[in-house]
Amino acid sequence: MTNDNPLTPFFSHQGVVVLDGGLATELEQRGAKIDDDLWSARLLLDAPELIRQLHFDYFAAGADVAISASYQASFQGFARRGLNSAEVARLMRLSVELARAARDDFWAEEANRTGRLRPLVAASIGCYGAFLADGSEYRGDYGLTKDELMAWHRPRMAVLAASGADLLACETIPCRVEAEALVALLAEFPDTPAWLSFSCRDASHVCHGEAFAECVVLAAASPQVVAVGVNCTPPRFVEPLLAAARNVTHKPLLCYPNSGEVWDGAARCWREGSGLTDFGAPARLWQAAGAQLIGGCCRTGPGDIRRIRRSLSII
Repeated sequence: MTNDNPLTPFFSHQGVVVLDGGLATELEQRGAKIDDDLWSARLLLDAPELIRQLHFDYFAAGADVAISASYQASFQGFARRGLNSAEVARLMRLSVELARAARDDFWAEEANRTGRLRPLVAASIGCYGAFLADGSEYRGDYGLTKDELMAWHRPRMAVLAASGADLLACETIPCRVEAEALVALLAEFPDTPAWLSFSCRDASHVCHGEAFAECVVLAAASPQVVAVGVNCTPPRFVEPLLAAARNVTHKPLLCYPNSGEVWDGAARCWREGSGLTDFGAPARLWQAAGAQLIGGCCRTGPGDIRRIRRSLSII
């Protein structure tokens, strides 16, 4: 992994990068049992072949990037299951290996190479709140310092930075202090490019309440951050958030919102909200607002990614 921007060839070739869609929620739609603290990371233990197949299906739907199933994977989380550090590191590496294997399977078919660039694999670095498994990624009220968050994230970032992924996806970050921690920590792995995306509660603030634009400035200041933006946020907020980001940085912007439903951390279920059932037309609006990487998060699937690619007129 180098800190050159692996996204640049895609920008040159097609102007925009299509990301994949939801992982855990789509696996659940396919019958996987993920109703515990490990969420999708549980399938690294129980059914890794399901993860590999979903990555393949996203590539087939038009995704240029697969995000690994390591969002909820942490040393502390797996330790609750009795796994030692070596076993946890192996599972984290497996999350990337599954995405790379799916990419290689997809790319081995000659028909899939027509007009496309070889897809990338991004290793997911989920927020601390994902480990808590109580909905904290939509609040950011951890009460931890920057140094404490750096110490918590460091072992996982070390493994994933050396995993063979093309870049890191630091995602669903709900608060400024965690962004500060991740940006500082990236500097310890200077050859590692990453994107950083925030979860937001409205059209101008991250979930914890800090101004989104200020968080973008913080993230974009890192030479290793190759894109910055928003994910797992209701679609209705995406355009104004992108506009705010465009005013403060020239770095590539990304957005992969959820469907607009609301996660109930206590009941462990999605509550009906302003669900979006077709990402095609909105994707054009997000591109017009400045997004160069566009995909979906929770409650989206391969069909959404296929519609995004078609809507953006990417061959």
